[in-house]
Amino acid sequence: MKQRYANRSGIVLRRFVTPAGDVILSLLTPQGKLKAIARGGAKGIDASKLNLFQHLALQTYTPPGADLSIATQVTLEGALPRLSAPQIYGYAHLLAELAEVMFQEGEAAQQAFELFGSALRGLSHHADPEWVALVMAFKMLGVAGFAPRVRACASCGSEEVRYFDALSGSLRCAACAEGVSLTPAAARFLGSVYRQTVRQQMETPLEASERPAVWRLLESYTRVHVADLRSWRSLPHEHASALQAQR
Repeated sequence: MKQRYANRSGIVLRRFVTPAGDVILSLLTPQGKLKAIARGGAKGIDASKLNLFQHLALQTYTPPGADLSIATQVTLEGALPRLSAPQIYGYAHLLAELAEVMFQEGEAAQQAFELFGSALRGLSHHADPEWVALVMAFKMLGVAGFAPRVRACASCGSEEVRYFDALSGSLRCAACAEGVSLTPAAARFLGSVYRQTVRQQMETPLEASERPAVWRLLESYTRVHVADLRSWRSLPHEHASALQAQR
């Protein structure tokens, strides 16, 4: 039975302002995704707290028979102003949209919550936010159970992989060739992304010239296995134009 009153802590994934000035929020919390409405939030004293990527503490009330909780009190627990910078915002929005579609209400998401928070901090503080976003997108897919099969060739088990098939979400070797051809560097990254820690990945970034192809593979894979994310159309790096050229 759903509790009528609750205290929750979460990061804002999505916000929608109604014509009446209410703000409907979708947040990722350790207990799963939470949707709540802040009455009059667009112009009230809490307006500055209800922005994307803010970490909030909420007191909520859920009326009998209602699907949407009411935020009765909002406290700002953390904010990362640099996420609004043009060279970072698109990456943060992509990760938030991934979290929005992959995690559900009522499903425990402690690991996902911690990973997403770490991703936002990395985007804000790391000198290479594009690399942070690319690595963390794959890591979030793994936590949500959507990880592609990238440890070895899905057909024969060979670790000498050369192709990625978005439809099956798996790697292939030269003998079992299927999908898009990979450069050696891209193949090494895909083969290691779930074997290495985030820290290890940050220490061995892909060259900038190798990344557009991996972004395209990631987009193709998520379109088939997760959702067609709107954020692909607003990525801030040079690969954004490359993605558009593929359409």
